[in-house]
Amino acid sequence: MIVLWIVLGIVVVVGLALVVSYNRFVNQRQLIRNAFANIDTELRRRYDLIPNLVETVKGYAAHEREVFEEVARTRSAAAATTGQSPAAQAAAEGPFVAALGRLFAVAENYPQLKANQNFLALQSELSNTEDRIQASRRFYNANVQDYNRRVNSFPSAFIAQTFNFKEEEFFEIPEAQRAVVAEAPRVDFGYREGAAQGAPPPPAGGPTGGSAPPPPPPPA
Repeated sequence: MIVLWIVLGIVVVVGLALVVSYNRFVNQRQLIRNAFANIDTELRRRYDLIPNLVETVKGYAAHEREVFEEVARTRSAAAATTGQSPAAQAAAEGPFVAALGRLFAVAENYPQLKANQNFLALQSELSNTEDRIQASRRFYNANVQDYNRRVNSFPSAFIAQTFNFKEEEFFEIPEAQRAVVAEAPRVDFGYREGAAQGAPPPPAGGPTGGSAPPPPPPPA
């Protein structure tokens, strides 16, 4: 009789452990989905900012058509991956952020643009959005790492296989663009006194929108 009670006790303990492990998997998976939803929200916020930013830069550098077209193309490609897997969205983010870097490189040649209040407001909002994207990405990847570790660890792997809990994808930029994207949040989008000193002059035609002509290049 005592042996029977011991066996029943072991069965109950094991059953409770399985239930706890299963519920933890469910909670972790939901946390991952919520974390990725936060990333998606911030990405869409950035997509919405870009058209106004491009139009503002066009007012001073309308001749930089190739850069504007690249930003528009990569933005559309990135936005089209909304709702797809984290890997697909991350892959589209690399070229888009690289194009943004080239857009701000153009802006560096126009001190009056960098003092434009609309441009300052847009770059401030974009910088804040970039910070939120990075924070959300780190939170998401940390939860994915913890979840995937349990999926492949014994004895939780038994629950994962039984109830079809599979590994989740990280939100990571492809290796080719990782260095470019990693630098994006550190770009100083604000006006820095003397930043234009020694910068190459804009291409022939000069900025549009009524701005003053660019300063002459420094003497050789």
